Amino acid sequence: MALRAALLKSIWYAFTSLDTEDSGKVSKSQLKVLSHNLHSVLRIPHDPVALERHFSDDDDGPVSSQGYMPYLNQFILDKVIEGTFVKEEVDELCWTLSSKKNYRSDAQRVLSNQDAMRLWCLFNFLADDRYPLTLVPEEAEYLLRKISSVMPVELTCVELEEFLSQDAVQKDGLSVWSFLDVVNAAAVSRGLDAESIGVAVEKVYREMVGNVLKEGYLWKKGHLRRNWTERWFCLKPGSLSYFISEDCKDCKGVIEVDQNCCVEVLSDRDGKRCMFCVKTLNKTFEISAPDSRQRQEWITAIQTALRLSADGRVSLHEELKERRRELREERERRRTLRAEETRRLRELQGEREEQLAELELLKEAQRQAQASMQQEEQRRRSQHEELQKTLQRQLQEAQEARANLRAEVAVRDLEAEHQQRRIRELEDLHRRLQEALEQQIRARQEEETYRYTQTRLLAEEEEKVKSLLTLQEDQEEQLQQTQREKQELLQEMEKKSQALEEAQHQLDKVRASRRRVDQDIAAAQRKLRQASTSVKHWNVQMNRLMHPIGPGGLLHSCICVKNHKSSHK
Repeated sequence: MALRAALLKSIWYAFTSLDTEDSGKVSKSQLKVLSHNLHSVLRIPHDPVALERHFSDDDDGPVSSQGYMPYLNQFILDKVIEGTFVKEEVDELCWTLSSKKNYRSDAQRVLSNQDAMRLWCLFNFLADDRYPLTLVPEEAEYLLRKISSVMPVELTCVELEEFLSQDAVQKDGLSVWSFLDVVNAAAVSRGLDAESIGVAVEKVYREMVGNVLKEGYLWKKGHLRRNWTERWFCLKPGSLSYFISEDCKDCKGVIEVDQNCCVEVLSDRDGKRCMFCVKTLNKTFEISAPDSRQRQEWITAIQTALRLSADGRVSLHEELKERRRELREERERRRTLRAEETRRLRELQGEREEQLAELELLKEAQRQAQASMQQEEQRRRSQHEELQKTLQRQLQEAQEARANLRAEVAVRDLEAEHQQRRIRELEDLHRRLQEALEQQIRARQEEETYRYTQTRLLAEEEEKVKSLLTLQEDQEEQLQQTQREKQELLQEMEKKSQALEEAQHQLDKVRASRRRVDQDIAAAQRKLRQASTSVKHWNVQMNRLMHPIGPGGLLHSCICVKNHKSSHK
């Protein structure tokens, strides 16, 4: 899959270079030439009529990249066999086609055509599999730093940093042609020559694209003659090859670097120093490095090759690129999480302000309710005092009437019996009136109980609000530690969010309880009004009973009562 993706990147450039009008389509005749060249460099048999048969329904019209992909997959990429062709030839073919349209050498360009092609290959290697191919600024900066590390003069410059920091580059990425222009401009500004840049680009190209982990001259001890010979060693994942010279043309042997291989440090002997050995199942290769630093670098590189072989990987920089992409994705996820946390904190802040405003409204309503209840209580007390005075007067009048009736009992037997019945009714009325008063007192006590319950619920609500504020402050403190304690922060924020939801749920319960208490207070007030109505009703009944009706004395009694009322008024 990695080889297929790498080939597809190069072929994409070749296809787009044939689209001279930038319409996204290429004529069939040009696709025939491209397909024939691809078959040749990939060493696969070419079917000259396959393209015509595949696009038989399109007549002579141009073909888009989506229309060419099925043919490319079926007749070219599916037939590719790794190891039967040279990848550099494919890259050279695609570079030749694409550079004619997009990259032309002139006096302002320091890079040679070969160096530009190698940078183009490095760009394709680091670019993600998204089309059109672009390179994120971090990867472009990484590549430039990699080239600068093997050069005597640093390649980066202020213009390059300003270009990479542009919003368009940060958002859409960097195209390969812009990248080559940037490198040329940086080389011109630093006064670099083509030879020094070419050496650095070639070394980085061999390391990243050629999968060369390390190379250099080392002394190797022979197996037959047991003499020491200087060889050029080239280490790749899975193999350690050694040549007569650094042109890598005459290979003298290959050491398989796999799970059956290991590397060990040796003590100095035979006049050689900084020695180490590479052991395989059949042989042990004794090698001497120029100095201890070189020996340690070679041992570390061989151990890296062993690790890649054990993991089934064929490229160290593929692994490093994957790690960098994961780090970028992780940074993006963290940035998204920070934005989400900020949004949530703002929402919580808004909710807290709303709750505080609602609490202030509730407190104001409570103060108004208390003032109105105090006024109502004073009014009820005055009414109760007036009612008691009225009852006392009525009782006094009843006693006077009873005395009058007893004085006239001998003469008015029927009137006396009737008056006694009236008195009993009046006493029953007084008793009921007392019960109504007691009922009113109980209703007032219940109202005071409900008011106390309401005050307690409001105090609990304030405590819940304080706990919400405490939870928010804890979240703000935890937010400052996100860079160092990511996992702990996520767990803590989940717990805090759950606690916040539970606190909000408790607050809703307190509010529901407060509403029930308000309903109970309203019911108590209704009972109090009913008791007041009952008292008024019994007052009317008592007033009616205070006027006894008897034969012969009816007119005199009515006149006395009227005179008494008028004098009272």
